[in-house]
Amino acid sequence: MPMADLFSMKSPLIIRFSNGETRVMAEYFAHPDGLLYFDLFWMQDVDASIHLVKGEYKGEGPWKIGSAVISVLGCHGCDVDLATQFSEWQSWMQMFADEYPTKVEISEIARAHGAVAI
Repeated sequence: MPMADLFSMKSPLIIRFSNGETRVMAEYFAHPDGLLYFDLFWMQDVDASIHLVKGEYKGEGPWKIGSAVISVLGCHGCDVDLATQFSEWQSWMQMFADEYPTKVEISEIARAHGAVAI
């Protein structure tokens, strides 16, 4: 059964690059050139933690952007390290929720990096 549009997903998503590198995406946005995503704990170093993946967006889950593949964390053979990273992120978010930027602030940061209107 196909999944929803990538940008309507609420589940944690991972991105896997052709070189084998895999990351959990904390935030992600449509960009005119592809996909803009934020690493977990991105607030600690904004400039180094926001990435643009160039390419055409395809699929209904898993999705492709350029040569990268995006899927739901836990699908198709869960990566224990990524699941652990996400669990640490969730714990941090629960403990420091007041320190996390608001949706409006996150959208402003994304737009400043070229994301389409959110």
